[in-house]
Amino acid sequence: MKEVKTAGSWSHSLKFLLFSAVGIFMFFIPITVKGKSSIPLDHLVTWVRDTAGEAVPLYALLVILLGAVYPFYTKTWNKDRVTTTFSLLKVVGLVAAVLLYFEWGPGWLSDPNMGPFLFEKLVIPVGLLVPIGAVFLAFIVGYGLMEFIGVLVQKIMRPIWKTPGRSAVDAVASFVGSYSIGLLITNRVFKEGKYTVKEAAIIATGFSTVSATFMIVVANTLGLMEMWNTYFWTTLVVTFLVTAITVRIRPLSRMDDTYSDGEGHPEEVVTEKYLQTAWRNAMDSSQNAPAFLTNIWSNLKDGFVMAMSILPSIMSVGLIGLLLAEYTPVFDWIGYVFYPITWALQLPDAMLAAKAASIGVAEMFLPALLVAEAALVTKFVIGVVSVASILFFSASIPCVLSTDIPVSLPKLVLIWFQRTVLALILATPLAYLLL
Repeated sequence: MKEVKTAGSWSHSLKFLLFSAVGIFMFFIPITVKGKSSIPLDHLVTWVRDTAGEAVPLYALLVILLGAVYPFYTKTWNKDRVTTTFSLLKVVGLVAAVLLYFEWGPGWLSDPNMGPFLFEKLVIPVGLLVPIGAVFLAFIVGYGLMEFIGVLVQKIMRPIWKTPGRSAVDAVASFVGSYSIGLLITNRVFKEGKYTVKEAAIIATGFSTVSATFMIVVANTLGLMEMWNTYFWTTLVVTFLVTAITVRIRPLSRMDDTYSDGEGHPEEVVTEKYLQTAWRNAMDSSQNAPAFLTNIWSNLKDGFVMAMSILPSIMSVGLIGLLLAEYTPVFDWIGYVFYPITWALQLPDAMLAAKAASIGVAEMFLPALLVAEAALVTKFVIGVVSVASILFFSASIPCVLSTDIPVSLPKLVLIWFQRTVLALILATPLAYLLL
């Protein structure tokens, strides 16, 4: 009997070590391929996109079609006011995608900074990244890695960000991968009853930022690549400091602290023997993991359904945000809300910085375009703020709303405003200090 137990423990240990190593490699280890440095998952998505060629836009259109039809097929489209609104917006997204794909659209839709930008730079990458990433997500969440890391960093995560230790994996995955990968992990763990509503909302709005690779695009646009390390680490510090503050103020501080499945599976509070406890928890998870192919299929299905929900929302909500930014003074008006802050902080081009801060809620890349010719301090601050504010209508907000995490649109907008104000206040003195 003892031999069987030993053999079983060896198999669980091997499963944990091997599968976790694959997950860590795919999500967290940057490698250089054809002169481009990124995580292997990103390289895989790029390879699929290049190999599939003309089939990729058709695939994206099909996913948008399925996503627009799905709420009506499942008869959930009129569950509540927000669901009804987004179900109808998904139909709008489908119409926009069809017009773009067949090049039937009006001039404003086919403008390179409008429809094509959304479809090629956001819809297609996210449409590929989420399902493919979901396959490898099984290696991260299914075989003990989150439980192992969670115990080791529990003393840091819980006091500072009020989230379980296992959320550290989410935070890192978002920064080196993308918000879509981070939200995929968050949603999966939330549905398993390992995050409360409050914890999942904190993680979704506080850690799920754009990837480090996309930050390079922002830095290039702003001419900050010569100080890349300064920009990257400042952005990381500001993002996580802002999150540490927002978890202590409404609405996040008052969110429901219950689990999606009732009782849930709270993280064990560890006060001693951290390494032994971490190993034991990892072995328990590895032992209770479903069959490998079952796990992969379950993750792939969840990822595809999530992509179906996200893509039509990006096409509609993102397009509306970009149109408002381009053709209306809405963000000029919102900019006046931030102007007293940018003025008090003595930012050069204070009104321009205020407008850039406000326009970030439409699309996080727009602030960089707006201040590309501004003073260095302004460019640096806005570059940090556009990432640290996390939430924007062209992609991350639809992504959050597509998860099972019950956080409303008004709360997301309020959290975006709080994060933007706090990021401005924290980033400006750092910019003057470091530049």
